[in-house]
Amino acid sequence: MKKIINDVDNLLDESLNGFAKAHQDIVSLQHQPTFVHRSAFSAKPKVALISGGGSGHEPLHTGLVGKGMLDAACPGQIFTSPTPDQMLAAAQSVENGAGVLFIVKNYAGDVMNFEIAAEMLECQHETVLVKDDVSLPETHSTGRRGVAGTLIVEKIVGAAAEQGKELSQCKSLGDRVAKNTASMGFALTSCTVPAAGRPTFELNDNEIEMGVGIHGERGREPMTMNSAEELVQHITTAIDKELNPQPGQQVLLHVNGFGATPLMELYLVFDLAAKFWEAKGVEIKRSLVGNYTTSLDMAGCSVTLTLLDEEMLMLWDAPVHTAALRWGC
Repeated sequence: MKKIINDVDNLLDESLNGFAKAHQDIVSLQHQPTFVHRSAFSAKPKVALISGGGSGHEPLHTGLVGKGMLDAACPGQIFTSPTPDQMLAAAQSVENGAGVLFIVKNYAGDVMNFEIAAEMLECQHETVLVKDDVSLPETHSTGRRGVAGTLIVEKIVGAAAEQGKELSQCKSLGDRVAKNTASMGFALTSCTVPAAGRPTFELNDNEIEMGVGIHGERGREPMTMNSAEELVQHITTAIDKELNPQPGQQVLLHVNGFGATPLMELYLVFDLAAKFWEAKGVEIKRSLVGNYTTSLDMAGCSVTLTLLDEEMLMLWDAPVHTAALRWGC
């Protein structure tokens, strides 16, 4: 293992210190318990958006704290859920009279710990559960995982909260975005968790893992390495079957890298995915390409499609100023 680290046990703290220094105009870092929140709070009551999860997925979620998105994010250790006291402290710090909305990826630890924090929170609160990974059936024992579609929910709901929407409206909107979003990915390599010091799983030179999550776990099935066109066709077909977009439907297409895939390849994937839906009469209205929901140093990518309505489109375009997303400011 070759990693730029001093000590595995201090890696997260040192990384967060650097993140906070690099973006001190946007975020502040708190310790004991650890969470990141906006440097500047809203002057009037506003629904506070809080998310979080295990580290190793940067820039999700800490990189999405700022104007137009999250008010706070709770980072756990690598691929480990943050604790309820982190979530409770973050909520109490940023709540300012309009309630709290938790945006939670559908992983057992995240769901359980956010539920515990919510039970201890005295103000109004709601939760949006993101489960956009269609590589698993809806009937899977643990349910579908929350993956790159989480960013889409956070951006659109974050804009609504910034514009003064009430808690119930933000909750309803978040559920609608989550329902109309589907993702699927594949890995060319495993990632290496620093504490383990070796890849989580092994693939032969001619293999890829189809349907991976974002925690270094194996996917739905190993497949023979094929052309980019064949790999993307497999993913887009699965997403299309799930969402069934009709001709004329406006969509947001997001190609997300897992951390070790060059942008050259991600844009190639975007071109292939766009052609797939354009051939069906679907309108690619908005796009996002890059490493946003990563899995440390995993090579591979995911494709996310969101069916847009006019409100969602307007909120996606609304100003945002975070470490990872910035436009309109």
